Amino acid sequence: MLDDFMTRATLAGVGVALAAAPLGCFVVWRRMAYFGDATAHAAILGVALSLALEMSIFAGAMAVALIMALTVTMLAGRGYAMDTLLGVLAHSALAFGLVAVSFLSGIRIDLMAYLFGDILAVSRTDLVVIWGGAAVVVALILWRWSALLTSTLSEELAYASGLNPKREQLILTVSLAIVVAVAIKVVGVLLIAALLIIPAAAARGLAHTPEAMAAIAGAIGTVSAVVGLQGAYVFDTPAGPSIVCVAAILFAGLNLIGWRSRSGA
Repeated sequence: MLDDFMTRATLAGVGVALAAAPLGCFVVWRRMAYFGDATAHAAILGVALSLALEMSIFAGAMAVALIMALTVTMLAGRGYAMDTLLGVLAHSALAFGLVAVSFLSGIRIDLMAYLFGDILAVSRTDLVVIWGGAAVVVALILWRWSALLTSTLSEELAYASGLNPKREQLILTVSLAIVVAVAIKVVGVLLIAALLIIPAAAARGLAHTPEAMAAIAGAIGTVSAVVGLQGAYVFDTPAGPSIVCVAAILFAGLNLIGWRSRSGA
């Protein structure tokens, strides 16, 4: 079954969607959209370093994404506005990564594949990495679900409950770095944030509990991956952007239905 490239691509898309769904909910709740985007942009520098050092793309991208996220977390609140800090670090890391790639001689690089994804080229090894990373992220989120929700609701409430909000932020940071690393092959660094945010945002108006929102976001992400891939195959369009387009259409459609329902009521 895994000999078929479309089957591998579909499994890869579903794996990333399931990993991104619960994490995307926290990104939306905490208004960390730009934080996720900055972490994803930094991953291209990790790709360049991985190719230069002849190491795993996954390991390099995750390491740099994690360093970026930790750097932002440490510098936040020390005289820097968060949006300014994220803008400087995100675009600097992306620029340095692109420049570093240009210096790599003797290595054939399809830069567009890293920027916008190349899900149709996913191998069996990539599937193991993607689903392994997705399993780690889902396990982390499930393990700390209540603590993460409490910290998201109020840091004071978290401290009163004996929790450490900074530790929960670290767990989210590590999870985000893993998702960025595994999603590079699927949607590329420029579209990872979209896959994190759009399904969660679309699910927000349909859910009445945090758990329901995470589940619905996972379903929307999965549908986006499957339908987007089929659309890319039929219409010969880029697979990664096609997946994001389907997610955006679902977001618009669900919000329109919700708006009309509220207007009718």
